[in-house]
Amino acid sequence: MRTTPWRALAVFVLVSFGLAWLTILPLWLTETDGPTFNALAAVLPSVMMFAPLVATLAVVFLVRVPRSERLRFLGIWPLRPAKRVVWFMAAAAVAPLLLVAASISVSSLFGWIQIDLLQLSGVQSLLDTPMDESELRQVLLLQITVVPFAAVFNAFLAFGEEIGWRGWLVPALRPLGLWPALLLSGVVWGLWHAPMTLLGHNFDQPNLLGVTLMTIGSMTWGVLFGWLRLRSGSVWPAVLAHSALNSSGVLVLMLATAGVPLNMALVNPFGLSGWIVAGVVVIALALAGQFRHEPQLRPERLAATTD
Repeated sequence: MRTTPWRALAVFVLVSFGLAWLTILPLWLTETDGPTFNALAAVLPSVMMFAPLVATLAVVFLVRVPRSERLRFLGIWPLRPAKRVVWFMAAAAVAPLLLVAASISVSSLFGWIQIDLLQLSGVQSLLDTPMDESELRQVLLLQITVVPFAAVFNAFLAFGEEIGWRGWLVPALRPLGLWPALLLSGVVWGLWHAPMTLLGHNFDQPNLLGVTLMTIGSMTWGVLFGWLRLRSGSVWPAVLAHSALNSSGVLVLMLATAGVPLNMALVNPFGLSGWIVAGVVVIALALAGQFRHEPQLRPERLAATTD
């Protein structure tokens, strides 16, 4: 597109945000930490993840994209060149685990978290059944090993979000410029989490500070996910990266010393430690010129001759 479709953008934001609040509303109307609240909290956030998908369906027909180009515009199909897309998907399923591990290392370096690798009390605190140290190590190793596979199996949930944020929103904002598109889409992504963030999700900060933390975290991670989208020419690497990040976040609790309070604003991957790690990666990619390649946004006839 030559210009940003502001009318469609307004519809996208209204639908995605409205459905998010509507989905989480039962949690706001239920007694916190009660059995009903806990049961709903186990299901409704996953349902909320499909709000951007519905918003995308609501606006894709308002944008002047030829019918034959719609799947390409959203980054769904074709996967071409296949080798490039597959390699990016494989990397995206693993990289978030490494970045989360790096953020935990940063937290440990600055004294924000106490790591317990001997007794693994953090792992035990998440289990209902007492285990010996050998069994706890197996649980931790299994959790780490399963992340790339969980990224694939849970990709349908992440797709509900990514088809909106990186599938539709980033290309729609792209006429504003590369960095405005990446950063502004991250802002929208972060603010969209407000129904859950204001309940204390992620940071234990049910207030404006929590929303601000989530927004900044979404901007930093959003730049990386947006880069995957633009550099690979496909939404699928961003889908797997999002899914892998969701599966990796629990490592913070598993590696921490049980009973020692955690400042989630510092140790959460969407908090300060995650900002530092993601920021370093973004700078490295920028210095390497990796943000200059955007094959998917070229017209089909041009991409066919240059890819």
